[in-house]
Amino acid sequence: MADEKPPVKPSSSGWLNVLVDYGPLLVFLAVYKYYSPEETSPGGEIIAIIYGTAAFMIAAVTALLFSKFRLGKVSPMLMFSTALIVGFGALTIFFGDPVFVQLKPTIIYSVFGAALLIGYWWKGKALLKVLLEAAFEGLSNEGWLKLSRNWGFFFFALAALNEVLRAQLSFESWLWAKFWVFMPLTFLFTFSQIPMLLKHGLNVGEEDDVIKDEPPTA
Repeated sequence: MADEKPPVKPSSSGWLNVLVDYGPLLVFLAVYKYYSPEETSPGGEIIAIIYGTAAFMIAAVTALLFSKFRLGKVSPMLMFSTALIVGFGALTIFFGDPVFVQLKPTIIYSVFGAALLIGYWWKGKALLKVLLEAAFEGLSNEGWLKLSRNWGFFFFALAALNEVLRAQLSFESWLWAKFWVFMPLTFLFTFSQIPMLLKHGLNVGEEDDVIKDEPPTA
């Protein structure tokens, strides 16, 4: 009898994870731009927002299914984010008001920020370890606690930034800010955590996972 081979764990690609996190937002922007009138008018912009939101919802669900069947997992963050995209997207379409889809990031950042900091201060638990499924091999419990605390503060900073930009920018400029402001800030923050992670036991060979499994912010 031939030796049984252990099941192969689905491979995970950093770029595929980035595509899952930010692909739906790119679809939103593309569809919005396609339907935007050349001469901006309130009615024309609302139509573009509704079409973009519908595409955003479909792309988000598609990304979740892709993560499940191609990457072999769906993180709690992705499930929560997708649920809010569908829920707030439906409200945006029903009321014809983009404020709902713009509030979605603020709510996501605030909920995760509060959960991480409450877990850190009240329970002394690193909830990020649960959300990322202990992705960083060798990281000590103290390292996980510090990482959870740091991401908690960072999420609150992103929530505040989203509200400022939502109040100051047009809808299209706000969409672009998701790519040219939020995405770079997230990558920079993630890279800034690497020295601390290495100090607390992260295996050098797992450095890529810091980028691969960063919390989504789309």
